[in-house]
Amino acid sequence: MRAIIAGAGKVGWNLTRELLEKGHEVTLIEDDPDRYATISQELEHRAIYGDASELWVLEAAGIERADLVIAVTGDDEDNILICQVAKEKYGVGRVVARVNNPRNREHFELLGIRPVVSATDLILRLIEHEVPAYGLIHLLDLAEERLEIIEMLLAESAPAVGMRVGDLELPSGSLLISVLRDGKGFVPTADTVLQAGDEVLAVLDPSLEEDLTAYFGPAGERAGRAGRGDGADRGSPG
Repeated sequence: MRAIIAGAGKVGWNLTRELLEKGHEVTLIEDDPDRYATISQELEHRAIYGDASELWVLEAAGIERADLVIAVTGDDEDNILICQVAKEKYGVGRVVARVNNPRNREHFELLGIRPVVSATDLILRLIEHEVPAYGLIHLLDLAEERLEIIEMLLAESAPAVGMRVGDLELPSGSLLISVLRDGKGFVPTADTVLQAGDEVLAVLDPSLEEDLTAYFGPAGERAGRAGRGDGADRGSPG
């Protein structure tokens, strides 16, 4: 695989090292002269000095042959522009962008730049996973496919406690795919009886989330989208 990485901060530099160790062809672009002087001592011809938002710099890096462009600079506008140019002008098949400010995520997505990586979102998901009080954790969101996988902690007073999976009237477009109980996971059958403390995984259309979580949260309450923890952080979406 031929990859171009824009931005030689800690993320870009370490990512370059890892990809090179895996046998990939990588070119790292950096526009800070001091930073470039440092990385070029190690990377030599694999590093290029210049602004990755400029066409001649991208062409010098070999973008016309690139399979992947990764934009991880500290400026979201630059990351958007680099990925747009890579996709639309040079036909690069895959782009990955870093989102420094989670409020800018929607701008990347509106322009079709996916996937995007936000350190803030990643840390929030780790916190969600370590703090059961949130009740609901988003494991995977596929916005274009209108699918998501969520993990829910079954509260003691949840309507689903004591029910057989086959008796649950789950909304159409949702499916219970796994149960974690006492540290062990298994695929439930229609005869599986749910217990308080079970961690259940479900795949569903995002629009059905509140309907589905009503079965697994405290009686009379809907988990809603509170567990996502990304309201203001997502700019409505790091």
